[in-house]
Amino acid sequence: MSSIALVDCNNFYVSCERIFQPKLIGKPVVVLSNNDGCIIARSQEAKRLGIPMGAPLFQWAEFLRIHDVGVLSSNFALYGDFSSRVMEILASSTPEIEIYSIDEAFLCLKGIANPADYCRKVREKILKWTGIPVSIGIAPTKTLAKVANHRAKRDPSLEGVYAPTLKEISSHLETLPVEEIWGIGRRLTACLEKWGIRTAAQFRNQPEEWVRKSLSVVSMRTLLELRGISCLPIEEVPPQKKSTMTSRSFSIPILAKEDLEEAVASFAARGAEKLRKEGLCASWIQVFIMTSPFQKEEAFYRNQALLTFPEPTSYTPKILSTAKKALQSIFRHGYAYKKAGVLLGDLVPETSYQQDLFSPQNPHQKKREKALMHILDRSEARFGYRALQFAAEGITPAWKRPNSSRSPCFTTRWPDLLTIHI
Repeated sequence: MSSIALVDCNNFYVSCERIFQPKLIGKPVVVLSNNDGCIIARSQEAKRLGIPMGAPLFQWAEFLRIHDVGVLSSNFALYGDFSSRVMEILASSTPEIEIYSIDEAFLCLKGIANPADYCRKVREKILKWTGIPVSIGIAPTKTLAKVANHRAKRDPSLEGVYAPTLKEISSHLETLPVEEIWGIGRRLTACLEKWGIRTAAQFRNQPEEWVRKSLSVVSMRTLLELRGISCLPIEEVPPQKKSTMTSRSFSIPILAKEDLEEAVASFAARGAEKLRKEGLCASWIQVFIMTSPFQKEEAFYRNQALLTFPEPTSYTPKILSTAKKALQSIFRHGYAYKKAGVLLGDLVPETSYQQDLFSPQNPHQKKREKALMHILDRSEARFGYRALQFAAEGITPAWKRPNSSRSPCFTTRWPDLLTIHI
């Protein structure tokens, strides 16, 4: 029987920070979202204190101070670089790999005689070469590999690698809450609990016909995966994105329309850059704005607007002007806006899309637009983020405060290279 391994970096964002700040080892640490709005990552010590994921910083600031919790601003350049290093090691160690997220990857261990020993060597290699600790769960299916990984993280005696037998897996499923099964969300959990299904084992034991009729094909695949029948193969080539989102919570509420326009323009420009990096074009754009749901004394407002492009595009000026129109239709004076975002959707390859039948086609103009965007992207790659930007984004945005607790980009910026004094 072939095996699948799930490699998951332990408390990834915090682990990256600890590499260059060993004083944080053994100490509770949290990492904040953009503009230090809420908690997006926690060390194991912070989890034991009961600090929840997604908690707003202002609500927990006093608690963090009392318990001497290390608070860091997010440093996505650093995290992305270490993710690439870990994935390169995995790719060089295993012929079939599916990068599932920034800190997770599935490996196909087909043909490997002793998967557990093999994964222990991979784990040691990653720790030695990058300093990032990982946990590895090994099982016949992706879903069961998730279950095994869950146990590998929580049982120190396993030393980060767990390859359970089918009998051991069955025992774990007896106590695993149904909501912790990979692929089962909150809504499905609520439905299953109404039918008295509260554990993974109870779900696994349901008749196939009932699951197919009462739930969905996806739930049916999950059921079979829990029974050890692989339904989700390793996807070496990631599927094409259907949409891309750029959003941010603001460190201070925005009142002025001009400031909100600059923020939305910045998000739209960033989204267009993402499209060009992946050779995609967007068919429509959606802009949303909202006030804080936590300020009970103030009226809550949230709205969104969606506009369709005449034909798919990744040309930043066109995306900026359309984003501004969308914002103008939903902006209301008198509100303190706490978050905004831009969603670009119905993505298609830039080399093949349906052109607008009723719009005049100008190949020369499109060639100029593409050349201009190429210069913009090259300048950013060479000179750094925001080396060139559009005036609509603002020169010194009021909505963007410097992250006071962000660590240096030790591995991606020459000025931030670690200095050693002898």
